[in-house]
Amino acid sequence: MGSPITFSGFNNIDFNTILNAVMQQERRPLDSLEQRKRALQAASTNYSTLSTKLSSLQSAASSLGSTSTVVGFAATSNNEQAIQVSSTAAAAEGRYDVVVSQLARAQVTVSGVAAADSDTAIVAMGGSITIDGVAVAITGPTTLSELAAAINELDGLDVNASVSETAPGSFRLILTAAETGAANAFTISNSLTGSTINFTDTDGDLVSGDTAADNAVQATNAALTINSVAVTATTNVLTSAIEGVTLTLLKADADETVVVEVARDDGSLKDRLKSFVTAYNDLRTLTTTPPSTTNPVGRDLVLRGIQNELRMALTAEYGTGDYTRLASVGLGFSRTGELMLDESQLEEALQSNPDAVKSLFADATTGSFAAVDKLIKTYTSADGQLPDARLRLNDEISRIGQRIASMEERLALRRATLQKEYAAADAAMSRLNSQSGTLANLGASLSSSGL
Repeated sequence: MGSPITFSGFNNIDFNTILNAVMQQERRPLDSLEQRKRALQAASTNYSTLSTKLSSLQSAASSLGSTSTVVGFAATSNNEQAIQVSSTAAAAEGRYDVVVSQLARAQVTVSGVAAADSDTAIVAMGGSITIDGVAVAITGPTTLSELAAAINELDGLDVNASVSETAPGSFRLILTAAETGAANAFTISNSLTGSTINFTDTDGDLVSGDTAADNAVQATNAALTINSVAVTATTNVLTSAIEGVTLTLLKADADETVVVEVARDDGSLKDRLKSFVTAYNDLRTLTTTPPSTTNPVGRDLVLRGIQNELRMALTAEYGTGDYTRLASVGLGFSRTGELMLDESQLEEALQSNPDAVKSLFADATTGSFAAVDKLIKTYTSADGQLPDARLRLNDEISRIGQRIASMEERLALRRATLQKEYAAADAAMSRLNSQSGTLANLGASLSSSGL
């Protein structure tokens, strides 16, 4: 801003005030540019908000525009302590009586002789132990914990080893199959030397784990009937026994029938429609909020365009089925322009003709929400109108920023020049003022001497 300058005793005017007033006047075009830049930056921020809101709306439309999900089915179990269920889009309506007589289990085999501790007592001096055909070699004195670690470190062995204190001062090696099912059973051949480790060999064939009596838990498959059809599985999670339904078996009881029902999930469709309504009305607030310097997007042509096109898409006619307009199934506009869902009208349409509702929403060529999804993509895709508008907006912000920087430089030079000129003028006036005083003194001196 420079050092303050005053007319040195000439008339006591603050020269710095004059300089600031001149510069303020010359800065007015720059102030206008800065105001324009702030407005464009606010618009850019609002475009980001618009993009986010459009993405939410597109996601909601996409969930309603797929034929596989628009009218879905949900599975339920009348005893979730015995069988838990979940469903996918492939599920079909039906009732299934399920009786679980046996759960799938993983083999567990426990060593027969206990060690006094897990970390210091030596249980083998060498040799090997072969588990499921894979030999685990021991090269020296080994504790129970070290033997378990050697087993777990071996690649290609689907058996986990652990050490458990089964009684005070009594530690045993426990071998557990990594997977359930009879196909994942394993055997043990013990060739450890100097060993205190042994496993039960009921049939005396020098192999442990090959008979049920050898094991703490025998490997078994799940066994059940579904509508009297026998089903077996190596796991307790069945994904293909009922199409589109996952059964998780938790309890076996041959005397109990668990009812699994797959029925149309109207609640899910209703929730997705509500999400769409919320997303649409949230987008609408951008156009209903009065435009201002902080919300210039309210008057933006891109936003106005998509708002008008969306309303047209949501009120248009689709297909030739029983329901050709969204309003006929409860999705329409209020007098104030808000999108609303009449749940009772939707439920009535679903009860009357669910296939017609499905066609209205998600038909590949005439589906309403497929059309809405496609419309939004014309604005949000990489080459869509919204990215293009944001690019043009940011380019203009950049150009204005460059103009502002250039004008700031020119104004700084202008200020420096004026300051020098006014300083020189002030100095000249000070000299004149000083000379005037000298002349006045000289005149007074001459007058007093009678000259």
